[in-house]
Amino acid sequence: MSTVQAPVLLRSDDGRGVTTLSLNRPQAFNALSEDMLAALQHELDRLSTDPSVRVVVIAAHGKAFCAGHDLKEMRAQPSLDYYRSLFNRCGRVMMAIQRLPVPVIAKVQGLATAAGCQLVAQCDLAVASTAARFAVSGVNLGLFCSTPGVALSRNLSRKAAFEMLATGEFISAQQAQDKGLVNRVAAPEDLDAAVQALCESILRKPRQALALGKALFYRQLESGLEAAYIDAAQTMACNMMDASALEGVQAFIDKREPDWPEPR
Repeated sequence: MSTVQAPVLLRSDDGRGVTTLSLNRPQAFNALSEDMLAALQHELDRLSTDPSVRVVVIAAHGKAFCAGHDLKEMRAQPSLDYYRSLFNRCGRVMMAIQRLPVPVIAKVQGLATAAGCQLVAQCDLAVASTAARFAVSGVNLGLFCSTPGVALSRNLSRKAAFEMLATGEFISAQQAQDKGLVNRVAAPEDLDAAVQALCESILRKPRQALALGKALFYRQLESGLEAAYIDAAQTMACNMMDASALEGVQAFIDKREPDWPEPR
């Protein structure tokens, strides 16, 4: 008798604009198999064109958040072309997170290693349980975590990022917050509430302003200072002409709560 396999990725929508994508390979520590990467890419592409989505949460079932790539799957096809394709596919998923027009929050309940730590670093925001631990531990297997290092080095200071990459040592949730990898840390029983509080804060802001701001935030990081200021000035000018900004400023002048227009 055949058994129906559970989906590797689950999606839920709360009806208010918060979409949660939950990694669902708990028996494999939610490793990023080819199927998992394909499922993530598919959902992120769908979310990118859905104007009703306001926040995306990436979560996981089981004890681990994500243990990185599926090493058994990787060893089954040892060829340069395969590895290039695999890591490029992972890179496209990471870029899809950055290109989403809404904030993406990593909800980290447990272990996040290698590409799993990369996934946390790539999200715009991260909330971690005190039970979570983080490492880019490929170097312990003779494999320097080069692709996770791209996201990690854009979150932590250079020396902090390189120490993690060169030693493969674990850091705690509190150390991750201190180093800039996560925004907030909560006790395991308070993790849901902590993520919800962050979502609530975002939901009170106009979607268009956050979309413009997120795109500018990442563009200017890769620019020189003068170019960044020119881009930011143009973005703010366009933002100021948006209906949400006009309403927000008028509401401030009128000393009332803003009545945000529906997102376009």
